[in-house]
Amino acid sequence: QVQLVESGGGLVQPGGSLRLSCVASGFTFSSYTMNWYRQAPGKERELVASITTGGSSNFADSVKGRFTISRDNAKNTVYLQMNSLKPEDPAVYYCQAVGFLLKLYIYWGQGTQVTVSS
Repeated sequence: QVQLVESGGGLVQPGGSLRLSCVASGFTFSSYTMNWYRQAPGKERELVASITTGGSSNFADSVKGRFTISRDNAKNTVYLQMNSLKPEDPAVYYCQAVGFLLKLYIYWGQGTQVTVSS
């Protein structure tokens, strides 16, 4: 059974930091590109960061220089380190796995809430 389980969300003050984790199971984690999306109330889900199987990363312009993404294939885990959090960062953050093994596979986690407030 495929599972992506996010954790690490919570309440943080502006300028603070959080590290989100996403633990994967039920598929070959190292063969999948891992993405972090976020969705704020009333807004579309947006791609925040991605990391390929080779470790290359990309970020949305809105988080460049503040967020980093990393993966630990031995632990089947992808991380999103979020620094200098801003009032526009609050959202539900989702982990996504994308792989192509004869056909396209896409898996989603259930999300974790990030709130930025003083």
